[in-house]
Amino acid sequence: MSAHGPQGPQDDDRSGPGVHEPAGSAAEPERDASKEAAETVLKAFGGVRGMIDMTLPGLVYIIAFNITHKVPAAAWSALALCAVFVVVRLVRRETIQHAFSGVFGVAIGAWISMKTGKAEDFYLPGLLWNVLYCAGLAVSALVRWPMIGLMLGPITGEMFTWRKQNPGRLAAYTKATWAWVLIMGLKPVILFPLYFTHNINLLGWLKVALGIPPLLLAMYVTWRILLTAPPPIKAELDEDEQAPEK
Repeated sequence: MSAHGPQGPQDDDRSGPGVHEPAGSAAEPERDASKEAAETVLKAFGGVRGMIDMTLPGLVYIIAFNITHKVPAAAWSALALCAVFVVVRLVRRETIQHAFSGVFGVAIGAWISMKTGKAEDFYLPGLLWNVLYCAGLAVSALVRWPMIGLMLGPITGEMFTWRKQNPGRLAAYTKATWAWVLIMGLKPVILFPLYFTHNINLLGWLKVALGIPPLLLAMYVTWRILLTAPPPIKAELDEDEQAPEK
């Protein structure tokens, strides 16, 4: 028994690394895939800053309108905030893509509402955009060019290799695109009836409330789908692009 006694711990010591090593090596790619998927989705949709840029002008508009009861004052307040967002991004040398798109949408809404004198018209362009956006998502999925793939492909470096070289990835992007259709389609379904009631307060506050949560949910669902998808196949660069810089 004494001869066997020392061997027990030695066997345990030798087997210890063998037991933990595969678990660690298996978990590491999983963590990397999870991190890459999350970063890809966040980057595509502007991250937290992008969501703030899209949501706060509408909040400022409804607050300003309740204080002044004047459409022009509320519209100019929202526009001023958008301008501040653009200036801040320029000073920090950040991309102004999401801030600029917010300015464009707010400017159209402000112009329409000031022309008609109806406060609810400020939200009309956004509502119409939601409908067109969901329709575009649906069409892209039907023709097998899912918009989520078009948006994320350049970020992951795969470009459009998922279309023919990576069928599992195409299926994942198609599934994610349909998820966006369902989730983002709830906004116009809820808000359009309110627009026709001319209840500006309920419309405005619900528009703000339905700004970030559906977007976060759609991003989360996309992340979950990408976790189970095959890894991206990086697009090969042309010879000119592969040439080293002089």
